[in-house]
Amino acid sequence: MTVPIPQEQILNDPIAASVVNSDPIEPQVSDALPANHEASVTPIAPSGEQKMPETILGLTGRPLPTFNAPGPVTSHGPAYIIAMTNQKGGVGKTTTTINLGAALAEAGRKVLMVDMDPQGSLSIGLGVNPDDLTGKRTVYDMLMDSTAVPASDVVMKTSVDGLDLLPANIQLSAAELRLAGEVAREYALDRAFESVRPLYDYILIDCQPSLGLLTVNALTAADGVVIPMECEFFALRGVEMLRETISKVQERLNNRLTIDGVLPTMVDARTLHTRETIQAVLDAFGDAVFHTTISRTVKFPETTKAGVSIIEQAPNSSGAQNYRNLAWELVARLETQGSVAK
Repeated sequence: MTVPIPQEQILNDPIAASVVNSDPIEPQVSDALPANHEASVTPIAPSGEQKMPETILGLTGRPLPTFNAPGPVTSHGPAYIIAMTNQKGGVGKTTTTINLGAALAEAGRKVLMVDMDPQGSLSIGLGVNPDDLTGKRTVYDMLMDSTAVPASDVVMKTSVDGLDLLPANIQLSAAELRLAGEVAREYALDRAFESVRPLYDYILIDCQPSLGLLTVNALTAADGVVIPMECEFFALRGVEMLRETISKVQERLNNRLTIDGVLPTMVDARTLHTRETIQAVLDAFGDAVFHTTISRTVKFPETTKAGVSIIEQAPNSSGAQNYRNLAWELVARLETQGSVAK
């Protein structure tokens, strides 16, 4: 079974093609996008049922590759750790963590998701009521003393088979103050993962929208970084600042850290600003930009409210297909060629 990465466009740009040719003898037929078009959707179909044109460009302006569905695994671990980070809020970090994790679990991988945001958005998005965590062990307890409270004692099951959670609530906001005076404070999360890393294939860390000590802990523990980025100008500036922080962490704390990919989110291919922003990201990050992009859809707020992933609630929706494609592309990068950016 193979799947083309979703945001397909033929070489003739649909927006450019909507301009009528000035030659009266050979008028140009308009090929403009319809108003209800969702830019990043192609149906997932078994190979042989759909023959793709030889040359197809995606929204990133590059030829679209085809990725195979991840094959089965016979054993699990040690986990590859990915930090989902961007210091700008509202760019889709938590949504990406939830749905990428669910898509990887659907592909037979064991996934642990870690809530490193005191707002507890990841926990809430997976159906955990913050009030229910009162008196229970959370990421905060694990960070304060991973010997007395190992991560394996904090893990909670989710509604998705193979997908577990290390939950957090507002108590985590005190961790930065308490860790500030500790020796090797940047390695607290890395030490905490020792008890769970052998049990999972992937650990996804949902970082808070800042570059504080909690985010530095996530970058120090991670093998790679995925940067969800809204396609607008201020988000692009934030990504440039984040790259400087990643470089410092690589030099001083974690030399194995790589950028696994930059993910354009909230994409509306009908706008010129979106296309210009994607081109600017490509100029800055090159092949580190994923071929997959995530389109805007009303399904994401609905699934967040329901406390489930879009893979569960709307498995045939465009958003679910987007995140399946992202999971397949990520697995192909990591298991075949490794991370693509330093």
